[in-house]
Amino acid sequence: MSEKKLFSEFEPVSSKQWKQQIQFELKGADYNETLVWESPEGIKVKPFYHSDEFDYSIANQFSTPPFQIVQKIFVHEVHLSNKKALDALNRGAESIYFTIENDQIDCKELIKGLPSKNVTYYFNLPFLSIEYCNKLNECITANGLHSKLLIDPIGHLAKEGNWYFNLENDFDALNLLSSKDIEPFLNINSTTYQNAGATIVQQIAYTLAHTNEYFNRILSINQPITIEVAVGTNYFFEIAKIRAIRLLFKTLAKEYNHSFDCHILASPSKRNKTLYDYNVNMLRTTTECMSAILGGADAISNLAYDAIYHKDNEFGDRISRNQLLILKHESYFDKVGNSADGAYFIETLTQQLAEKALELFKDIEANDGLITQLIEGTIQRKINESAEKEQELFDTGKEVLLGTNKYPNKNDQMKNDLELYPFVKQNPRKTLITPIIEKRLAEKLEQERLSQEQ
Repeated sequence: MSEKKLFSEFEPVSSKQWKQQIQFELKGADYNETLVWESPEGIKVKPFYHSDEFDYSIANQFSTPPFQIVQKIFVHEVHLSNKKALDALNRGAESIYFTIENDQIDCKELIKGLPSKNVTYYFNLPFLSIEYCNKLNECITANGLHSKLLIDPIGHLAKEGNWYFNLENDFDALNLLSSKDIEPFLNINSTTYQNAGATIVQQIAYTLAHTNEYFNRILSINQPITIEVAVGTNYFFEIAKIRAIRLLFKTLAKEYNHSFDCHILASPSKRNKTLYDYNVNMLRTTTECMSAILGGADAISNLAYDAIYHKDNEFGDRISRNQLLILKHESYFDKVGNSADGAYFIETLTQQLAEKALELFKDIEANDGLITQLIEGTIQRKINESAEKEQELFDTGKEVLLGTNKYPNKNDQMKNDLELYPFVKQNPRKTLITPIIEKRLAEKLEQERLSQEQ
């Protein structure tokens, strides 16, 4: 029995014929002005993409294993964090992301009794201590855990405005760690760029430049590098963003004879999350997690719908984890590891974003690299410019957050529900550089509404 291609009985329709029909339906309106729109990245998005206009040489064959569901835990009381990790794993989490507050945390007690099979443990260290890294590595090895230490002095500089010690000492520590037989430890935390309002092209370029600083300054990187990515609401662009990051990382790594693929850990953006009508945040995080999955993220940590104003709580954690469980086990998003391959629109977007980001990356390197541009304030200024443009779109209603700047519920009262301060915090201190400040779009509007509550 001969195989018959689907729809083979129909005559093919060329892109030219489609355009002619569309132009007819527009009744004289200009095709480009009416249907082609330009993104903040300067990419012109067409109403349709066709095989006879598609350059198959740009098709990127990505093959990633099914994504892992990550539960984040901030470690304050060790025994409670250990208990919470066990509970999360029993309820469907496949990886645990510990943020260890300081070097006084007893890592031996923290990981006591945790399963070692088929679980990845991330240890986010917001401090730099060779002694503690050695101690943590010994505990991990003794318990047979598969883990990644997350250390990122450049990310700390960008977000906090200071090195842990200074440039020289921080990189001396990284070089010492790289010479030891230690778990993968190098992390590129690019979430700050997204949450502060950088465009997608800027996010990709800054992530690449961030990575290049480590390749340049660490003598030997013989381990996979983790890249943390924040995923925004522009569904197809975010899919393409993650693919472009992986594509450009491979290109850059090849120049340094680095044979490992990057490990991408994605989480939803905070920038578009809202205090009022907070249940809509669940819809936002669902589509953002879908973008991360289809973009090929290796692991995904969801953001609880109430994370911006509530302390960690069992209900918020459970709902956010269940969103990923539904996507993975009921929507079957784990069955195909490269489902975006061959989609003309996504492939073209990936290529366009990668090309624009590579151009910006080359400009950064021609001007002495990311660290120099952070110290000079160039990166902060560029992000602020992009953030202000997006803020203006939100303030004028052109960028919509339902329940906040469109169809708000005037009866919503939030003043008495705030366990956390949901706005930019003022922390006067002496810094080497101006920090990159993460800020949500709805903050000013929400502050006005809170002030008017009875």
